[in-house]
Amino acid sequence: MTYVILGIAVLFLLWLIAMYNGLISSRNHVDEAWSDIEVQLKRRYDLIPNLVNTVKGYAKHEEGTLMKVTEARNRASSITMDPTKLDAQQMQKFQAAQGELTSALGRIFALAEQYPDLKANQNFLSLQRDLTDTEDKIQASRRFYNGNVRDYNTKLQTFPTNIFASMFNFTARAFFDIDEKGVEGQPVQVQF
Repeated sequence: MTYVILGIAVLFLLWLIAMYNGLISSRNHVDEAWSDIEVQLKRRYDLIPNLVNTVKGYAKHEEGTLMKVTEARNRASSITMDPTKLDAQQMQKFQAAQGELTSALGRIFALAEQYPDLKANQNFLSLQRDLTDTEDKIQASRRFYNGNVRDYNTKLQTFPTNIFASMFNFTARAFFDIDEKGVEGQPVQVQF
């Protein structure tokens, strides 16, 4: 009888250890996915000054648009996110800054339509391609992150893991959704 009780206790302990390790693994996947987003955002932030400088040479009287892009980039890049504390409020502030930057970039690409020499500039075209590629990678990283957040949050909400997770202070993470519309509520049109 004591062996049976001891066996059940060992199995229960192993089950708790597996549950805990599963939560740790899921949380680490979320953190890793967030770091992928940060890498792509850094690349985006690094490309923008080069793009602005290229446009400056052709669109000297568009200083207001260029300043808005620079200001939006500075605001977006100044927000640092702690991947262990990605709550809804922090994520909303971050998403708003990213949406503002996306909108500002849409306006800078719209300038190319007004300046044929700029539209034909190889440096501008190369930066535009790099930025488009980076935007695609950000979207892919965001989908990967959101998938990991969904799996992690589901574990935190599923019985009996939810009881165990609350005992060890595992907290839900916020999804990363970007409002893909411009300031006026219309989709940003980028034409190449």
